[in-house]
Order: sequence, then structure tokens, then C-alpha cells
Amino acid sequence: MHFFKAYIDPGTGSMLFAVLFSVIGALFYLARGLFVKVKFIFHGGKKTATNENKINIVIFSDDKRYWSVFNPICREFDERGVDVVYLTASPDDPALENNYSHIDAQFIGTGNKAFSKLNFLNARILISTTPGLDVYQWKRSKNVDYYVHVLHAACDVTAYRMFGIDYYDAVLVSGDYQINDIRELERLRNLPEKELVKVGVPYMDEMKKRLETSGAEKNSETTVLLAPSWGESGIFKRFGNEMIDALLKTGYHIIIRPHPQSFISEKDMMDAMIEKYPDSEQIEWNRDADNFEVLNKSDIIISDFSGVIYDFSLVYDKPVIYTDTDFDDSPYDNWWLKRPLWTLTVLPRLGKQVNKENLGNLKSIIDECLNSSEYNESRAEVRSETWAYIGEGSKRTVDFIVEKEVKLRGE
Repeated sequence: MHFFKAYIDPGTGSMLFAVLFSVIGALFYLARGLFVKVKFIFHGGKKTATNENKINIVIFSDDKRYWSVFNPICREFDERGVDVVYLTASPDDPALENNYSHIDAQFIGTGNKAFSKLNFLNARILISTTPGLDVYQWKRSKNVDYYVHVLHAACDVTAYRMFGIDYYDAVLVSGDYQINDIRELERLRNLPEKELVKVGVPYMDEMKKRLETSGAEKNSETTVLLAPSWGESGIFKRFGNEMIDALLKTGYHIIIRPHPQSFISEKDMMDAMIEKYPDSEQIEWNRDADNFEVLNKSDIIISDFSGVIYDFSLVYDKPVIYTDTDFDDSPYDNWWLKRPLWTLTVLPRLGKQVNKENLGNLKSIIDECLNSSEYNESRAEVRSETWAYIGEGSKRTVDFIVEKEVKLRGE
């Protein structure tokens, strides 16, 4: 019984729409079920075995930016000759132009159209980074045997909106603290234990490999990357224009890379900011699907609780400035644990904090971080905590999926 589905997220009124879509989706599901039964009767009661049309392995991506997460996994599948159907909700997803012989990428529509197709999918295993399975629009299909969640950042799994991974069958993680947090949530909510497998971080392995091949980019001027998350605790909501004004006063080159969700959930705010601070010689806005180049050419990052901090500090081994966001965990799974996010406890080990009081000294804070070796050792410690099996993530992920698929087939 999914008791928690009635929860209305106190952090954002937009969840009311999700509840509405959930009701609509349930009615659609009921109507579809009646249609199938009627069709069954009119065809003389002859039913084709579900397993005859079952897809062995499916990957679902709700946005093109997750191709960087799935690309190394798809390459591993392809090299082993394992056929995979890749379903995407982005019409311009790079996956649709992949050259892998065994990866069949298909665009299935956006939003509810995509979810309605997934709700009736017939597959043994579905792999996704998308949270919220069986909570709102996206329902578990009765013809999908096993759902696997892949993390898209090497940080807290409890930083998802509430109940984000509750109804997956397995979660592939990269650190022991993630396993401990999931197990505690399961106990608190009386959920059956999921299969938790520590595999590492395939996309970070890929980024590291690309960096070793291409080398670090040398800048003629100091470049600062501002990469906030979205929501009430993010930089833009907490600091607004003050942060950009302070950055401009440094005289350094500024790249602003908002979270993609900001352009959806905070559209008015983003439109106003881009109008006030248009692209110029000093400032540029970045929305590349692949963040490798922008991270490579930046000397330092300013962020909040975004997972990009780990890409930047642990792969590129560069300094971090994090903001005092007064993080409100009420909409997130972490609220249940009654303790700070792991992310918030390690940020002081990775860099310096900027807040309302010291924002006027931002240039000196940036200079101090750029010229200090203070955080080199602690970066290595954090890396060991959240990035297991460096270089083996894709192999271990595909090992698990292939073995699981064979078991589900009963061979």
C-alpha cells in the first residue's frame, strides 16, 4: 500500500499539479485497462503471452542532459553485444544519433505523453535516473519486472524530493553513506529492502578519462563558474542579483550555468536575470547539455548543494566556493533522517563558504582559494567516500544488469 502518495510537498505549490496529473493518469490507466479487456473478449479470449513481446533491457531518460550519464553504460552494453532500447523524452537527445549497433534510441514524447507510454511498457528491466516512480505521473507498469535507479551525481540520494526512489527495485550507488541512508529511510517508512549495489560513477569515470586525454585547459584570464541548483534553497533564490553583482566587481570572467530545471520552474526569475545581465565580454550564460568543456575551462566554481561540485572538485581537482543557503530539507527525503545532508557536512572540507556577510569580499575569497593547497588532502578523502571503484563504474553497472536479466528470464 503506497501510503505516502497523498503527501503534498510543502516546498512548492507546483506539486499540486503533479497530484492532478496523477489522478488523470490513474483514470487513463483504468480506461486503458477496460479497453484491453474489451479487445480481449472481441478476439475470442485469445491472449498473446506477454513474454513474447517483452524487451529485455530498457533505459529511460527524461532529459537529454543525462546522455552523459548513460553514454558510457551504453558503450559497455554495445561492446558486449547486448541489445538495449533507449527511450528519451527529449527530441534532440544526442542518444538519438548514437553510432552503437546494439542501442536502439527512440523519442517517446515529452511530459505526460512519455510517462503514459512508460506506464504500459513491457520489459524485463528498466534503468533510469528519474526519481518519483509510482509517486505521481510515472506508474510502475505491471509488465516491467524490475526497475533500477542510477544516480546522476556522486552525492546524497536523499536529496531527491520525497519518496523519489521508494518504489524502485534496485539502486546503484557509489558510496557506503548512500546505502546507510536508503536503509534508514526503508526502516522509517516500513518499505521492503531494495537491492543496493555499489558500482561507482560511470559518468565521472568517463569525464576523468576525457580529461586525461584532452588535458586541462589553460585560460588567459581567471574564469569563475557560477553553477546553482534550483529551488528555494538555491543561490538565485537566496542571493538573487547580489551574487552576480559581486562577481562582476571581481573583474574576472564569469560563466553562469543554471540548473536546467530553473528554466522550467523558475522561468520568470531566469528571464529577468538574463535580461538584466546579458552575454558580454565579461559574462556568459551556458546551457550546454554536456558540461565537460565548461568545467574544464573554469578555474573555480561557486555553487550551493548541487552535485556539480563533486564533478568539479573530484574529477578536475579544482577549488570550490559554496554558499550559505540555509538549506530547507522539508521537501526532500533527507527531512526524515533529521540530520544534515552528507553534502552539507563535506562542503567545508572542499572549500570556503560565502554568505551575505562576506559577499563583499568575494574577490579575496576567490583569490585565496585559487592560491591555496589547503583542501588537496580533504578532496582525496571525499573522493574515496563517494566515488567507489574509479574507472570500473560502467563495467560493474552492466555486470549487474546482465546478470539480473538472465535471472529474470529464468536461465
